[in-house]
Amino acid sequence: MHRFLIGVFVLLSAVMQSAIAGPLDEAKAKAHLNAVAAGDLEALMRDYAEDAYMDWVGGPLDGRYRGKEAISAVWQKFIAANAGKPRPAKFGKLGAYANPKGASIEATAEYGGTPPVKVWHALTYRDGSLSTEIWQVAPAIMVLP
Repeated sequence: MHRFLIGVFVLLSAVMQSAIAGPLDEAKAKAHLNAVAAGDLEALMRDYAEDAYMDWVGGPLDGRYRGKEAISAVWQKFIAANAGKPRPAKFGKLGAYANPKGASIEATAEYGGTPPVKVWHALTYRDGSLSTEIWQVAPAIMVLP
């Protein structure tokens, strides 16, 4: 009986986690990455929590940005570097990880434009809002669909 209950608990935990990190989180992450490529500041900022932070690791925008105002300023610089034009982009397959406290999505991307950049992304959502973003410049990354 004890093994049966453990098995049921494990099964229920797996079902709950798949329900937590599901298409909604992945859809938000895809929309966010597409907004980066489009240079759409309004769409980029839509999901950030007020107290969100972003770690941009590498390149000319390297730094830690706290709060929507600081994050908006860095995105404005990134968009301006490409004269406000959309960047052709190629994205790798998303990886989603979740538990009842939140969901993290990871992806690789290649953004064209000026300057072109290859990135490893990690986006963490809590209570439906983007709370943490890591933008890791990774020149050697290979983006595989």
